[in-house]
Amino acid sequence: MKKIFIFLVLVVVIVCIVFAIYINYKANYNNSKLANLEFENYLNREVLGTDLATIINRAIDNNEKNDVQRNNKGIYINNDTNSISIEIKIIDNDSIYQMETIYKSKIQEFINYYGDIKFKCVEIDYHDSTKKVKYMLFEQITQ
Repeated sequence: MKKIFIFLVLVVVIVCIVFAIYINYKANYNNSKLANLEFENYLNREVLGTDLATIINRAIDNNEKNDVQRNNKGIYINNDTNSISIEIKIIDNDSIYQMETIYKSKIQEFINYYGDIKFKCVEIDYHDSTKKVKYMLFEQITQ
């Protein structure tokens, strides 16, 4: 009788552990999906420069909230879990700019020059471990 009781307790504990692991996985999955939703909406969509400035601000806020480290140039370092990097390809001078460069050189100036210009998100990459957005590339499509 004692062995049966120990066996049943053991089965209940194992089932609870498996259930807890599943709940944790599902919570992380839903958290990743929710975090990605605000960035994935822009894939293959045209946005104005003002919208791009908002996306850059969201990415900067996300990196700050998650304590993502910066290198000596002030560029956020990919931490393989929750960092976001955005690059903007400007066809006026055929250059690619990091979001930090635009943010540091006054986002308001970017809005003044490129507020009515259209951009398109052409690429999104994800972190391998968390499946959260880690990189976005926007290209200027109008002048």
